[in-house]
Amino acid sequence: MYKVYCRSFQGVMKIASTFMPWREPELLVGENSLKELPKLIKQNKIDSVLIVTDQGIVSVGLMDKFLIDLRAEGIDYFIYDKTVPNPTIDNIEEAFQMFTAYNCNGIVAFGGGSPMDCAKGVGARAARPNKSIPQMKGVLKVLKKMPPLFAIPTTAGTGSEATLAAVVSNSETHEKYAIMDTSLIPHYAVLDPLLIVNLPPHITAATGIDALTHAVEAYIGKSNTKETTQYSLDAVKLIFENLYESYTNGTNIQARTKMQKAAYLAGMAFTRAYVGYVHAIAHTLGGFYSVPHGLANAIILPYVLEYYGESVHKPLAELAELVGIGDPADTTEQKAVKFIEAVKDLNDSMAIPKKVSGIVDSDIPVMVERALKEANPLYPVPRILNKDDLFTLYQLIKE
Repeated sequence: MYKVYCRSFQGVMKIASTFMPWREPELLVGENSLKELPKLIKQNKIDSVLIVTDQGIVSVGLMDKFLIDLRAEGIDYFIYDKTVPNPTIDNIEEAFQMFTAYNCNGIVAFGGGSPMDCAKGVGARAARPNKSIPQMKGVLKVLKKMPPLFAIPTTAGTGSEATLAAVVSNSETHEKYAIMDTSLIPHYAVLDPLLIVNLPPHITAATGIDALTHAVEAYIGKSNTKETTQYSLDAVKLIFENLYESYTNGTNIQARTKMQKAAYLAGMAFTRAYVGYVHAIAHTLGGFYSVPHGLANAIILPYVLEYYGESVHKPLAELAELVGIGDPADTTEQKAVKFIEAVKDLNDSMAIPKKVSGIVDSDIPVMVERALKEANPLYPVPRILNKDDLFTLYQLIKE
């Protein structure tokens, strides 16, 4: 009965999603495309923006030219740079206080997934000032227009510049959860490869496999549309062709550009088709131990794909064919197994660990509960797992 309930819920959500007010961000793409953004902000009659970022971005001077261009357009800016990996409710509240105190009328997210999540949280609070972040947890709890949001990703991974989700951590309870609402989709996104050419190899690797996880989990799920299927296929192909090159040769603009496109397409795929147990487990590891989200996904992905077994053989075989893995004479199962092995090989080639260190046995029961609550009944996974299944997966991934 539980599985019937989950599938029924997912079916209703899939039908309901066709009536939701989806929008796609307007894109600025290519080398130096960031230079066009201040003019665009000005055209939108915005004269004061809150820039949500982190201290790493500020310290390497990645924003310096952008700030000069904002000043040239006469746009006031205020910088919130205290965002931490797995941004907290406190981060959002501090940034929101700045947004209101300085009478900002636009938000710029500058950084990886964490600043983008934090900025979306600020947008949600601006749209619903009488609602707390915990009150907006889950699906469609904002339902109100937020200030214009301009997303500038500095990694090729999260796809947050394309999605309706903001992932938030509660530092007191170690809970990590998503706020999901179409009003949180950024209005504009800048895909400028010059922002990621100096991304360190280990971050290139983890964020790249994060994008792969989005594309694969969306593809093997049961709520795909014709569009999300194509987004996933395109993203997987681009990642297999360009991630290792980006990792070994970060200044290859063509590879970096294609990885940005892949991350964006994967974001477009999963914002409609959802993710699965890889993400549900990864979020608990981020909440409890601050494991970076992309790294957690990268480690967990092969384990979950193997655990799904026969339920994913057909879609994984299709992905294997797409990226030219295996022999035409292979069975569907053999192709699927080879695809999972290819993911493992890609991880190994980029020094991604095989296990998650630091998992405490006494934390596992709570993490199992939280991961199960996140995934079921919402995520249209290929096979619905129970507590015992998730307990087994935590045992498999822990060092």
